[in-house]
Amino acid sequence: MSSEVTAPRLRTEPSIAHLDADAFFASVEQAQRPSLRGRPVLVGGTGPRGVVAAASYEARAMGVRSAMSMASARRACPQATVVVPRFDAYSAYSERIMAALRERTDAVEPLSIDEAFADLGAARPGADGWPGVARDLRERAVELAGVPVSVGMGRSKLVAKLASAAAKPAGVVVVAPEDEDGFLLPMPVRSLWGVGPVSAERLEKIGVRTVEDLRGQPLDTLTMVLGEAAGTNLFRVARGWDDRPVAETRERKSAGAEHTFERDLHGRAEVAAQLPAVADQAYARLERHGGAARTVTVKVRFAGFSTVTRAVSLPSPTADRAALHEAAARALDLVELTEPVRLLGVAYSGLSEHAQLMLDLAGPVALAGAIDLAGAGSSTAPDGTGADDPDALRPVARRRRGRLRLEDAAPGLDVRHPAHGRGWVVKARDDGRVAVRFETAATGPGRQIVLDPATEEIELVGALGPDGAELPDAGGPGEAAP
Repeated sequence: MSSEVTAPRLRTEPSIAHLDADAFFASVEQAQRPSLRGRPVLVGGTGPRGVVAAASYEARAMGVRSAMSMASARRACPQATVVVPRFDAYSAYSERIMAALRERTDAVEPLSIDEAFADLGAARPGADGWPGVARDLRERAVELAGVPVSVGMGRSKLVAKLASAAAKPAGVVVVAPEDEDGFLLPMPVRSLWGVGPVSAERLEKIGVRTVEDLRGQPLDTLTMVLGEAAGTNLFRVARGWDDRPVAETRERKSAGAEHTFERDLHGRAEVAAQLPAVADQAYARLERHGGAARTVTVKVRFAGFSTVTRAVSLPSPTADRAALHEAAARALDLVELTEPVRLLGVAYSGLSEHAQLMLDLAGPVALAGAIDLAGAGSSTAPDGTGADDPDALRPVARRRRGRLRLEDAAPGLDVRHPAHGRGWVVKARDDGRVAVRFETAATGPGRQIVLDPATEEIELVGALGPDGAELPDAGGPGEAAP
């Protein structure tokens, strides 16, 4: 049956590049805070249920990984510095990285904030060939952004992405067509797109552990084990058959937000009370992209970690806040709340640039408050349970501008002091004072000073960009953390 799948016509040169920033969030923190260079850094939520968004290589050496609970990460690497994410800074650095690609070609396909494909087929390699092109690209990205990146190149997206992974950290790997088998075949099958834990377990049962093992399986065996679509895809991938072009634009498919609560929500009333805050955070993201949505999906994760989603579709795309909130409420009504709830999410999809005007006949929607996606902003009772505090369940957006208050003092936030200059919050102390390290990329490592925000003029300020200039306020609640 394998003859039913024909080989596509592939490029003859390794002209597809995949550029990937290394430990991106943590690398930006180390670039801007000299005292963190060479030290383990964790970026993520600081609350009881916070998770690691990024870990520096120094932290990874201690066994820390992205998506690990922050509590587990701190146990594995107690010496790590923990900071909340600053997406304004990361976005500015991302623009510089993408600019290095766009200097060379218009065919750039961003995959996320820190990685992208580029079609360099129009490039004319010099004496160093394609490896020289890859090195020049990496050096230019580092020059513009000041953070480490890795570059992989091959004649397909598949090989280019695997090559950039092999190049980490801060390296270059170019796989020529004649070298593809030597590169691909020894790889673990888990390294391939489309092979997750379930697929890997099924493949393990038929003796498939490497790409070479996978290539040795007939098509009918793979479709029987994995299904028609997945089996056919892996049959092709095992042979390096990937003729997908680099898409110059990627359409945004959804805008959403979710929040993990510091204690579980009990009963429909508690869950419903928090829904407007999450819906409003999702709406803020939708609004920033200037679009409208037709489908509203509510995600509920229970205390036992089972997850349920329910969706409501509108007659036409809309950007009307009240209409989208009302649809979210209807979607939540479809969820059977049989257990306490630990996470609530809202996503708007079916996006369109055009919205049909919808009249607000029900009046304004009251909002429960903004959302702190860092998992660190909820007030709790002295025993940490939040049981006696009516606001313990209310997500709170950390302020990013104005005078620093103790409750705003999340580690990693940018501040300015009239005498000491710019710095960043290291930690809020139990005595009501705040430890601040005064330094920037331009100053070199700075000293840490403990200040009382009640008496000292400590101002929350915007992050600095790669050029050292302060970034404008992005605005919108919940920009404090992911």
